[in-house]
Amino acid sequence: MNAFRFSKLLFLTLLFILALACKESPDQKASFSHDIEGLQKPWNKEPVKVEGDFSFAIISDLTGGERKRIFEVAVKQINRFDPRFVLSVGDLIEGGTEDTLQLKKEWEYFDQRADKLEKPFFHLGGNHDLTNPVMKQFWSSRYGPTYYHFVYNDVLFLMLDSEDYEEERMLEIYEARAKALKMISGELEGEYTDSEYYHMEERKTGSIGKQQRMYFEEAMKANPQVSWTFVLMHKPLWKNKDLEEWSMLEEMLSKRKHTVINGHYHSFSHEKKGENSYIMLGTTGGAQDEEDPNSFDHITWVKMNKGVPTLSHLRMDGILNEEGNIPLHGDTLSFQAYKPHLTP
Repeated sequence: MNAFRFSKLLFLTLLFILALACKESPDQKASFSHDIEGLQKPWNKEPVKVEGDFSFAIISDLTGGERKRIFEVAVKQINRFDPRFVLSVGDLIEGGTEDTLQLKKEWEYFDQRADKLEKPFFHLGGNHDLTNPVMKQFWSSRYGPTYYHFVYNDVLFLMLDSEDYEEERMLEIYEARAKALKMISGELEGEYTDSEYYHMEERKTGSIGKQQRMYFEEAMKANPQVSWTFVLMHKPLWKNKDLEEWSMLEEMLSKRKHTVINGHYHSFSHEKKGENSYIMLGTTGGAQDEEDPNSFDHITWVKMNKGVPTLSHLRMDGILNEEGNIPLHGDTLSFQAYKPHLTP
């Protein structure tokens, strides 16, 4: 082989090795991307970009009558596991008011506690957080959009707003809710189960508008090759078969591997649609039904392994430190209101 051919072969070999090195470079695999351009963003800091498999945590409802110290214990427990980031499914404050000073106070209190998480926290709004147009505007000024998406490594996260109504309808729901709450407190006569609000479909499953549906369709079109898609929301939009915008979005989701996760009912359940899991979480400090055995405080832990998730729901009363105790004297707390009825 003459010198020219040998040099050419050596050059091509080096180019091939360099191409492989670039393909396997951590900078190519480790990524965090989103499309939010404003200063306000619904997370407190960006996750560190690290290649390969990763894990993250999800918390559920805090409110509807938050039980003291439960969320603080959850923060301590999550920090022990060192996730890449922490997600939520909404109902982070009691809310339900148009008093912006009260909203400021409640959000500052929540963020002060959430900032004790050692890794980034991603906000998502529930009906307690986005009850009326004033609260929607307050959210936007503090956290930016009420719905968004991001990609971490090769996993797509769709963070939905299940309180997506026309302003007039939102006010109707807000007023009906306020009246129903007065029935519960005894300020008004009547049974809650007879109230207008109780029978509203939006109370149970929420809603999603055309603009939001189109936004997430574009997000999926822009990310066709991700290994998995997670869909988080507060109310179970997927429970309403008559919700056209969700049905259209779900049709597109059905063509990819995905997991849907929501809160709202304060009661854990799981079901399958085809090969895809649809999960309703319990609580992480929210009010519980003492008659419901599936209403318990937990943290959801998700481990991505070669593009496939493994989900574990960790009951907070079973996460102990090296001394065998629940952090922050959590042994003195109750993480489940339900008590089995013992027959004599």
